[in-house]
Amino acid sequence: MPNNADTMQNISSLVLCLLRKAGSVAECGVLLSVCLCFAVGAVAQTDDRSWGVIDVSVCNLRNAADYDAGMSTQALLGMPVKVSGENDWLHVVTPDGYEAWVHPSSVWRMTRAQLVAWNQRPKVNVTAFYGFVYSAPNERSSHVGDVVASNRLALLGSSRSYWHVAYPDGRTGYLPKRAAQELTMFRRQVSLSAASLLATALSFNGIPYMWGGTSTKGVDCSGFVSSVMLMHDVVIARNARQQALIGEHIEIAPDFSNLRPGDLVFFGSKPHDNEPAHVHHVGIYIGKGRFIHSLGWVHVSSLLPSDPLYDAYNRHRLLWAQRVLPYVNKTAALRTTELLPFYGRHPEQ
Repeated sequence: MPNNADTMQNISSLVLCLLRKAGSVAECGVLLSVCLCFAVGAVAQTDDRSWGVIDVSVCNLRNAADYDAGMSTQALLGMPVKVSGENDWLHVVTPDGYEAWVHPSSVWRMTRAQLVAWNQRPKVNVTAFYGFVYSAPNERSSHVGDVVASNRLALLGSSRSYWHVAYPDGRTGYLPKRAAQELTMFRRQVSLSAASLLATALSFNGIPYMWGGTSTKGVDCSGFVSSVMLMHDVVIARNARQQALIGEHIEIAPDFSNLRPGDLVFFGSKPHDNEPAHVHHVGIYIGKGRFIHSLGWVHVSSLLPSDPLYDAYNRHRLLWAQRVLPYVNKTAALRTTELLPFYGRHPEQ
């Protein structure tokens, strides 16, 4: 691949050739503008584009660089990723530290400087479970793309009923205002109270289980927890085994009296024959013995035999709980996006 010096020398030769053929001052100006745009694009292509931003509503990340490989997690529109390797696919690191492979068609590649510029642009944060970006400011126009909760798009402007938005790749469109909130306003208004978190969790009721899923289209157990947290601007470690180490560890009392709404409850195989416990499942505690989780679909279950929602299977494999809400922004594994380096001016930290 040519370096930037070679590229600029080729561009300079092209500029001189075009200017010799220009018939007027105005034509010279047009040609210079075209050449400048070409130069910026060409130089960007030769820079180290070791970053990227997800360019589709929900992007499937896989265990290996192959469509036949299992899905390990998902990333959402507007989410920065670090490109740590590539062949025909990209090996990426997500803001929660998860590593996986993704086809490059779903990622808009960027240099570090371009990512910082993207991070500093005004944005909207999608709050609706599902919606569309339209090609014109009316819902009868064609779709530019779909959106799900926690997608983020650059904000170009607004009218009475629509946000004028841009994708990482430069596509533009119109998003109904009811489907999103300006990011700065969202961050000021979003609550980290247990009641607010549980209201979001309960709104997922009926969403299907999907292995590796982290969006309102489908979630696995830990993806449900991370999706709920992200809708409150918090990034938490991706899988249940990691989540089981965050915050305050709680050995659950027989009557569940030491649990609080919003605690994470974990399930799996109990210690035996000198083997430690293994976490396989996670839910969010609601109160009075009930919890909400994704198993088959997102639903509420109970740990109490007297409750009509009693879940004997999970009661018998209950392990412990973690209290996480008081530890937001007090541990690296539980941060708001405003304080997470991937979303800021120093993404490499």
